[in-house]
Amino acid sequence: MLTPQPATVLGVTNSLSGRRWLWRTGEERIAAGIAQRLMLPEIVSRLLAARGIGIDAAATFLEPTLRVLLPDPSTLASMDVAADRLGDAVRRGETVAVFGDYDVDGACSAALMVGFLRGLGCEVVHHVPDRIKEGYGPNATALLSLVARGASLIVCVDCGTAAAVALSAVVGQADVIVLDHHKAEGSPPAILATVNPNRLDDTSGLGMLCAAGVAFLTAIATVRALRRLGHFAGRAEPDLMGLLDLVALATVCDVMPLTGVNRAFVHQGLKVMARRSRPGIVALLEVSQAREKLNAATCGYALGPRINAGGRISEADLGLRLLLTEDRIEALALAEKLESVNRMRQDVEAGIMEAAMFAAEVQVSAGRAAVLVTGEGWHPGVVGIVAGRIKERFNRPACVAGFSDGVGKGSGRSIPGVDLGSAIIAARQEGLLLTGGGHTMAAGFSVRADKLADFHAFLEERLSGANAMPGAADLVIEGTLAVSGATTEIAQHMERLAPFGAGNEEPMLVLNRVRVVRADRVGRESNTIRAFVQGEGGGPRLKAMLFRAREGALADALLARADGVPLHLAGHLRAEEWNGSVTPGFFIADAAVA
Repeated sequence: MLTPQPATVLGVTNSLSGRRWLWRTGEERIAAGIAQRLMLPEIVSRLLAARGIGIDAAATFLEPTLRVLLPDPSTLASMDVAADRLGDAVRRGETVAVFGDYDVDGACSAALMVGFLRGLGCEVVHHVPDRIKEGYGPNATALLSLVARGASLIVCVDCGTAAAVALSAVVGQADVIVLDHHKAEGSPPAILATVNPNRLDDTSGLGMLCAAGVAFLTAIATVRALRRLGHFAGRAEPDLMGLLDLVALATVCDVMPLTGVNRAFVHQGLKVMARRSRPGIVALLEVSQAREKLNAATCGYALGPRINAGGRISEADLGLRLLLTEDRIEALALAEKLESVNRMRQDVEAGIMEAAMFAAEVQVSAGRAAVLVTGEGWHPGVVGIVAGRIKERFNRPACVAGFSDGVGKGSGRSIPGVDLGSAIIAARQEGLLLTGGGHTMAAGFSVRADKLADFHAFLEERLSGANAMPGAADLVIEGTLAVSGATTEIAQHMERLAPFGAGNEEPMLVLNRVRVVRADRVGRESNTIRAFVQGEGGGPRLKAMLFRAREGALADALLARADGVPLHLAGHLRAEEWNGSVTPGFFIADAAVA
């Protein structure tokens, strides 16, 4: 049963992973009101209240629909200009170029716009820049090549807000529209339209959208503009809902908050994905052996890393080509190639991780508020992943860069409450970086070796508030359960709060005072621990899994069965389906000696 408690959970101030366990609770009155109005189990209503969901908003939260949550696209600055121009291109049969980015959001937003415009009869060409040779965002050479291929309109997706100089190369030769969501630092480029909810002058309040979300709203606005002109008289309108699988995938993988319209995008997009009508996604699910029910975790852990892999260390447009193909044989070939590239990416990443972690630990031990580690020859395609691992381990904003010929190309990842993107932009404005930009939680940059120390000092000063953070992120707990109470029914009730992700985390529960009956390593690389636990007094056993368990105090405690000492286990309770039967499973995030 979920019961509010003060202070730490079960007195845990230093778990086996060095965390405090803190309660997240909501108002009892609100929880009771939700349960009464919607006839919900107490556990669900308490979880909703703990997330700040009010009585009136609870029904929409549990069943998020675009009918209720979709904003008017015209609230975005310059949206109507962009939609009208896209409508003109459709009516005139122009050739349109889509310039994308090499990550998941870039691939999804590009696939969305290419597919949407081709469906309306446009000739569409596309380009994704090579991470090593071209870097992030539009460049004059690539833009001019698109004009040479006949493009009279260029649409930049998931990039372009900070590319005024590059975009100026085609002014007068083609119109340019930017559909982006990255932080802006001044006036938008002098082009036809920049649609970006994070423009300084945008008042839409939609800054939580990823680029694919912006592109989807643009498609809606374009259809609306064409409808006003009578374009669909005698013609079928495009199936915009069929694009939501791309929006869902991008929203999850770009770690956008799963609240408001984003929640509806992912909720509905997963339903579209489950139809298995996009050959590229079907093939990727097959090669990744993702057999469980489709959910946000499928996007984040099975599909996303493989689509990203091409842009990291191989052909930048592999992900886009996979999402666009309508040929199932080609889709399978592309998916298998991405699977192979992803394994290569893992090997490259492993070759960097140990040295980067050691350097990060030295800096954290010295009291640095922000971690900045670099290495000669480190592949710039994987430094963002390494930065994310460092951030997770030390609860500090982390930047990692690989150097070649005196220039480092890097990526950073941040923690809640610390705006890394703004700090990177400010460092570039101070002349400390060659390039730099990004989001609150993630950023990219390039830096000369002689500016490295000054850049680190600047980050230290700008992000000094991170020093107040504990050495490991607090674990927020929403309830405790006995093993006997961890039933399939309770697990299925938990699923009603899905999709889970940033802004709507999966409920973290504690199994109180359990004993490990059996534990062993499983999986291809023996990097997973499967344990069976039960209450101190015996009773039913529950399967518990720990992933990324190669080493550490938590893995050691499970394998040693905690020497007979009872443990508190923190993690997620899920309903697992296998061969037609559904059973509860517990997925361990942390543990503490009881």
